[in-house]
Amino acid sequence: MPSDLTCPACGATYEAGSDEPWRCACGSPLEFVDRPYPSGDPLPLSRLDTSEGLWTFFEFLPIEQHVTFYEGFTPLVDAPDWDASFKLEYVFPTGSFKDRGATTTLSRAVELGVEKVLEDSSGNAGASIATYAARARIEADIYVPADVKQSKLMAIQRADARPVRIDGGRSDVTDACLEAVEGDRGDTEDDGAPFQTGTGWYASHAWNPAFYAGTMTFAFEVAAQRDWTVPDALVLPIGHGTLFLGAYRGFSLLEEAGIVDEIPRLLGAQAAGHAPIVEALGRQAVDEDGADADIADGIQVAAPARREELLEAVESTGGDVIALGDDPIESALDRLHRDGFYVEPTCAVAPAALEEYREMGTLDGDEDVVVPLTGSGLKTL
Repeated sequence: MPSDLTCPACGATYEAGSDEPWRCACGSPLEFVDRPYPSGDPLPLSRLDTSEGLWTFFEFLPIEQHVTFYEGFTPLVDAPDWDASFKLEYVFPTGSFKDRGATTTLSRAVELGVEKVLEDSSGNAGASIATYAARARIEADIYVPADVKQSKLMAIQRADARPVRIDGGRSDVTDACLEAVEGDRGDTEDDGAPFQTGTGWYASHAWNPAFYAGTMTFAFEVAAQRDWTVPDALVLPIGHGTLFLGAYRGFSLLEEAGIVDEIPRLLGAQAAGHAPIVEALGRQAVDEDGADADIADGIQVAAPARREELLEAVESTGGDVIALGDDPIESALDRLHRDGFYVEPTCAVAPAALEEYREMGTLDGDEDVVVPLTGSGLKTL
């Protein structure tokens, strides 16, 4: 049976179904009632059957596998010039880590008998949801900015999804999508929860807990690939923070299960001009002229859906978040390409932040650090 939903903030519960609310009546994000994890010692990587990809970790997931390309177990490689290890998330089927969340989200949609999904995205998440919806034979409408990159628009269209281009800012795209999700009634159930009463089920990478169930497999893979040890720190990008929170949830679950002894320090990277977590922490952007980081369009999110959880993840792991302008990001991007890592511009934010954290003394040269490379350079063609 599909897991019901609960609100950690107020304790409300909601029955699983294709018309379930996309958020609690109190305004908080919902989570699964079920929070499974296995008991006992894990197998070493050499003995793990990884042929199911990230679904190898099914015992941690509150969703059954229905829609998959057997994605996952992306390479974890040494990057000696950076004194770090890079996890190559850009080798996923659609070229970004968002496939982690898409496989679990569309599997949840199949569990619930959903006939159509809706998503709003600046590009990568939309292309991923569209691709996995095609795999599931489920219709998809993907709401995107009117100026979305042509490569990402084509990825949505080629999966036979319907792109809905919206004028205005990123928040206008979300508002238009939610209007379609909630339907013509424009109201809520008696308890005030925004139920899905319109033209489809909200497969949101920002709000839907099924997406985070997928992104937390990043942590499981990193631990397994390191013989079930954790690095000292992770440096990750933050827009809505789906990978950042996935890592936090995954390592937290491993610690709770007694598989690892600690959670690595989580260090975030945002784009200057679009850095609400940096602002909440009272930090300053790493940028000499104060300009916005236009190059990192994939993380230009003014109001993350799970802002409080992001702040909790930073605080509880002794982490930090900084914002960077175009210059350090462009410099890191050029360096990545020269090193053979063919990634998109937004992907360079985390490696750029790695260097800044070292300059600041937040990281020293002896610390063991993992950085994900999140999106393929093919996305820019």
